[in-house]
Amino acid sequence: MWSGTWAGIAAGAVERARLYVRNATRNGEGKLPPGASHLTQAIAKLRVLRSIVSSGIRRFEAIASDAAALESVEFQTYMNLLKVNASEQAVSTVMSAMQATGLSGYRNDTQFSIGRHLRDILSAPIMINNERILSGVALTSLVAGTPALLRDGDGTPRADLHDESPARPAIRTSIA
Repeated sequence: MWSGTWAGIAAGAVERARLYVRNATRNGEGKLPPGASHLTQAIAKLRVLRSIVSSGIRRFEAIASDAAALESVEFQTYMNLLKVNASEQAVSTVMSAMQATGLSGYRNDTQFSIGRHLRDILSAPIMINNERILSGVALTSLVAGTPALLRDGDGTPRADLHDESPARPAIRTSIA
């Protein structure tokens, strides 16, 4: 739930940055402002953030009726890391939006102000302390194996994790 809120805050900041770059381009007779490349980064980061949140939702929905799966260490670890990853990605997204707008986004008296977005999003990693979550997950990370496939851990049920059928080709993460 928090991750969705952070994605919304980040989307608001990206939208303000988009409006700023569009306005600056129009006023600059078609010439892009210096921070335009940061808008591109902000948009890309927002897509990643939304993907992280969507993946968590799909994972939960896939096992919502299975109490044992919901209580599993693997799922609990996944959800804890989802919080950490989403909060860090949200901060990075809003920072890119701020860089796109420059001083106009930093100031609180412009239509392109991102100051409130930045303040709110900076609470994401500290509200429920990321360091504490990572420390708590560290022990389970020692016993859990590294996924062999890119699709491991995405909530897709399958009998054999190394099924390389034509319908689900395996994509290995290491060169053997």
